Amino acid sequence: MPTICTVIFSSFLLLASGCSMSSQGSTPGTQKATFAGGCFWCLQPPFDKLEGVKKVIVGYAGGIGEKPTYEDYAKKGYVEAIEVIYDPAKISYQQLLEVFWQQIDPTDSGGQFYDRGHHYSPAVFYHTEEQKQLAQASEAQLAASGRFKSPIRVAVLPATTFYPAEGYHQDYYKKNQIQYQRYHQASGREEFKQKAWGGKVPKPNPAELKKQLTPMQYRVTQENATEPPFQNAYWNNHREGIYVDVVSGEPLFTSLDKFDSGCGWPSFTKPVEQGEIVEKTDADGRRTEVRSKNADSHLGHVFNDGPKPGGQRFCINSASLRFIPKEDLEKEGYGKYLKLFKGK
Repeated sequence: MPTICTVIFSSFLLLASGCSMSSQGSTPGTQKATFAGGCFWCLQPPFDKLEGVKKVIVGYAGGIGEKPTYEDYAKKGYVEAIEVIYDPAKISYQQLLEVFWQQIDPTDSGGQFYDRGHHYSPAVFYHTEEQKQLAQASEAQLAASGRFKSPIRVAVLPATTFYPAEGYHQDYYKKNQIQYQRYHQASGREEFKQKAWGGKVPKPNPAELKKQLTPMQYRVTQENATEPPFQNAYWNNHREGIYVDVVSGEPLFTSLDKFDSGCGWPSFTKPVEQGEIVEKTDADGRRTEVRSKNADSHLGHVFNDGPKPGGQRFCINSASLRFIPKEDLEKEGYGKYLKLFKGK
């Protein structure tokens, strides 16, 4: 049964041009993705942070009539939306969808959080048949996951002309940080995200993972392989920062707990968040494997021959990790870990 949101959108789209257009063309080698998820100020920052995203434009989508403005876009049936220009060689459309789902309440077609009305309704506007199929499959997968008790009510619609919003709306979260933070905190969006997702990124399917990871990263994280000692990215890395799961981005270890064990792989005395590491006994019963909690990535093994007082040695494959230098923690979304390096 179609949702109210879908019916309203569809009626507008029958009147609007059926071709996929935008006032902002993508450059050679890039593609476009268009998402609506309530206030476009709040939808932009998560996509700005993604490697492979070239530009994020906030604007209006899905309505009728030309040149909507902030004063009349709602009357013309438009919704607040973002247009993401991305490099498909570095980030896939499926990954963009996964980020999108985590920014919204997909069960609410009447607005988002305390912003109410059709002009804040969530939607995915597809530019190609492939995007349509991926969006529908991703939505169906979310519905089948049981994460939300209520039905998923996000329209998947053909993209029509996208109109960039006025200049003062572009990069609003950067230009008006105090006002934006005040609004964002009061909106209830972040509280909902933490409750629904716990700040975690859902794991891509195997086909997407093979595109996202190098062959070695895939073999290690998904097939429990071990990379060669002394021939990996981080065994001799001495920079300050944190190490996150290469699949999900969940924080795993810090440089503060890294030490040279002489084994040829990165070694740590403890994880940065105890609950993010899962220990399992190997099939042969001789060693204890460690895996990441959210992505279930194979990381390596833990031994009891580490330095005192803890005595543990987490021997980890570099291929399961991504290193984020201390100076990049804030812009990468890990700002809360900066306090660990104060005075260091």
